[in-house]
Amino acid sequence: MNKTFIVITSIADECHPVLTKIAARAVNHQVPVIVIGDISSPKEFYLEGCEFYSIEHQDQLPFKLAEKLPVGHYSRKNLGYLMAIERGAEIIVETDDDNIPLAAFWDERSIEAEAHLLENTGWTNVYRYFADINIWPRGFALEHLHEEIPDLGETIFVKSPIQQGLADENPDVDAIYRLTMSLPVYFKISKSIALGTNSFCPFNSQNTTWFKEAFPLLYLPSYCSFRMTDIWRSFVAQRIAWTCGWPILFHNSTVRQERNIHNLMNDFRDEIRGYENNNRIFNSLKGLNLKDGVSSIPENMIKCYTELVKLGLLDSTELDLLEAWLEDISALNSV
Repeated sequence: MNKTFIVITSIADECHPVLTKIAARAVNHQVPVIVIGDISSPKEFYLEGCEFYSIEHQDQLPFKLAEKLPVGHYSRKNLGYLMAIERGAEIIVETDDDNIPLAAFWDERSIEAEAHLLENTGWTNVYRYFADINIWPRGFALEHLHEEIPDLGETIFVKSPIQQGLADENPDVDAIYRLTMSLPVYFKISKSIALGTNSFCPFNSQNTTWFKEAFPLLYLPSYCSFRMTDIWRSFVAQRIAWTCGWPILFHNSTVRQERNIHNLMNDFRDEIRGYENNNRIFNSLKGLNLKDGVSSIPENMIKCYTELVKLGLLDSTELDLLEAWLEDISALNSV
């Protein structure tokens, strides 16, 4: 896993059982782990295999974004991405402090993979290809839940610089699912699914691999709830991926989640804007006139996030943060 970095945001201390497992295995595989703290994180944190950055340390980082990001928000993780890029990362694997890596998590990662490619299928519930039960990922448009999933053809080899791994036991589902359906869930082993142009499914920040070409799309918005930040990022990333000819890959579980304590009704309240607007966001982004090619990613990101501001889903201040992010990315790429 050469030049691969793991990025996590956490407010836990160094005794957290999942962090200690990740760190120990990362040491064995010689993979650096960057842990981004927040306002309620411990002041001191020493764990072999982890590089911890407190709020105070983050304020000293040489990034324009560091001085603009709000505290108390999951989007602090953006600084971890920038740290990994500065250190020469070619692959960034992001996860959370309640995801225990399975053995396959440590396998060599390839930008090319064999998968069933779907195109022009609209909202596509990828979880249903890996499960025989009624289950959907967090952020999926509720009004499309009862639609049949498309049939699969032969597998082909695709190039995908954004790859979502599933999570067993307590997978990433929304609060409505947790309040009404049964857990745990273990996904079946299946061929990977690649969603191409005009095919759409949310992906999260809990077990996701990003290759260098797609690093600018890592940006997590700050002026929305933490339950929506990675989901709305995934909508923007997918829309722009179409302009680059990149499908988004979904593959078998490589982590098992032992979920941190959550108040499900608080999660529900934080997800309401998503329930109400996820389908609207997809339609709005789909209708944007974006330029083709990797070199147009920054311009296309500005167009997409400006659209979310116009929809009233993000504060206009978000665009200042996005500009800082793009400037930081540009500066790192020019070094």
